[in-house]
Amino acid sequence: MTQKQSFDVLVIGSGASGGWACKRLAEAGLKVALLEAGRPQSFKNFTEHQPPFELKYRNLVPEVVRKTRPIQSEFDICTEYNYEWFCNDLEEPYSTPADKPFHWLGRLRMTGGRTNVWGRVSLRFSDFDLKSADFDGYGENWPLSYKDIEPYYDLVENYVGICGLAEGLAELPDSKFQPPMPLTCQELLLRNRAKEKLGWTVTPARSANLTRPLNGRGACHYCGPCERGCQTRSYFNSAFTTVADAIQTGNCTLISNAMVYRVLMDADRNRARGVLYIDRNTRQPHEIYARGIVLCAQAQESVRILLNSANRQHANGLANSSGVLGHYLTAHVRTGGGSGEFPTFDAKPTLGGPKRPLGFYVARFRNTKGGPRSKNFLRGYGFEGDTELSFNWSAPSFGETYKKALRDPRAQVNVQGFGEVLPRWDNYLEIDRKLVDHYGIPVLKIHMSDGPNEQAMIKDMAESAGELLQAAGAKNIRTFANPSAPRWAVHEAGIARMGNDPKKSVLTQFQQTHDVRNLFVMDASGFTSNPCQNPTLTIMALCVRSCDYLMDEMKRGNI
Repeated sequence: MTQKQSFDVLVIGSGASGGWACKRLAEAGLKVALLEAGRPQSFKNFTEHQPPFELKYRNLVPEVVRKTRPIQSEFDICTEYNYEWFCNDLEEPYSTPADKPFHWLGRLRMTGGRTNVWGRVSLRFSDFDLKSADFDGYGENWPLSYKDIEPYYDLVENYVGICGLAEGLAELPDSKFQPPMPLTCQELLLRNRAKEKLGWTVTPARSANLTRPLNGRGACHYCGPCERGCQTRSYFNSAFTTVADAIQTGNCTLISNAMVYRVLMDADRNRARGVLYIDRNTRQPHEIYARGIVLCAQAQESVRILLNSANRQHANGLANSSGVLGHYLTAHVRTGGGSGEFPTFDAKPTLGGPKRPLGFYVARFRNTKGGPRSKNFLRGYGFEGDTELSFNWSAPSFGETYKKALRDPRAQVNVQGFGEVLPRWDNYLEIDRKLVDHYGIPVLKIHMSDGPNEQAMIKDMAESAGELLQAAGAKNIRTFANPSAPRWAVHEAGIARMGNDPKKSVLTQFQQTHDVRNLFVMDASGFTSNPCQNPTLTIMALCVRSCDYLMDEMKRGNI
């Protein structure tokens, strides 16, 4: 079946980048079709205030979730509350080599994509990240600089709303901040001791949670479970922000339950003319056309589309004349860190009190521009952390003695590293020719493993976590350092990398494919490297910049 209506631009995916692409293009007057693999999101689905006793299984029977989401349920935020937002792993499988397990988590099938459940940590990259090859000699530099992205960081942050505290760090540029969420007393002690004894910076988490009202959205009211939605729209979710803005213009048409299979090419010229998608409900194929195609489906999903778009002229996958497409897969290592007990400072635990959505961040301190270099690994990592103030559930005795001991609070500070994975050719994706999903679309085979650099970094995460906690005077310090597999951070990137040389990259600095002028990929698959900072803020900033370029090229008649 063919969609007779033609559009200026097709945008595939409605998450962080897809939402911004629709908003930027539709508000400029272009006719946009937004193809989303999932169903529409609604405030009726949000359950952040619903107690577990109202659920059928009280959120106590994880086997119910695992029955259809055996992979997605490994993500701790996929629960009885929201598991139907995630893809059914049985219907949408993928494969891995037996000796390289990889959990592909956060595969959402709702408008808004991963922004429905993301962790919201929002950090800028710096030239230290974008030009890292100049510093340590490994890999490739990005084909752009911080100055190229900076105005787009400003634009995105002013709309999204990022809370945080300016620190003046060269390696972690400050954003356009709303006021920060306050640190706990334990975290203030950690912050002061870390700076005094180690020279490290502990700062309130830079988060896409509002602390002041913005554009009709309310400030965060500290209810806690952001991954179950937000009635006050206090955290950034593209479903009720950028996508809603785009639809409101009248220029954006949302097509839900559209599983994009491949990009369609003109037979007589090297130009994309549309996409073929499968309707999730009817499992029938449809074609839809436009002047420009923008893939924002999430890194692996966008590359899957390009690989499945192979044809006579592009035998190894569309936009893959370099042979690079699918290679250099990265995702942050996250299996090193620690915890320690702190004074309670007379704080009282509660089961019903306010719950801050995020805690603190420790900026990168290894292999910094002005600091000492590690002899064991390249690049670096930051720590995300929080404080747990809890009842003494392990208190001895019973009766009144137990009740009194139970209320004797325990304060624990936890830190977990998030570290850069070096881009390596042998971490890659390919199409598994022996397996298709429920919709008849060939699936991915994912090859991912830690190298010696990541292994050394994880070990250092544990050692430095102990050093940090000890400097703050923590007691009963415990550290951990485990192999990543199968659980890297849900920050995959780099498999359609940007670069100036078409022989070594897939995309230009404007995320335009070198091979097909009217085909763009605007998610994290274009990252030339994957710095230790969380990627979503940069995904959005780059997307807006690339959309401006796309519109300029359309005006010039080049697309």
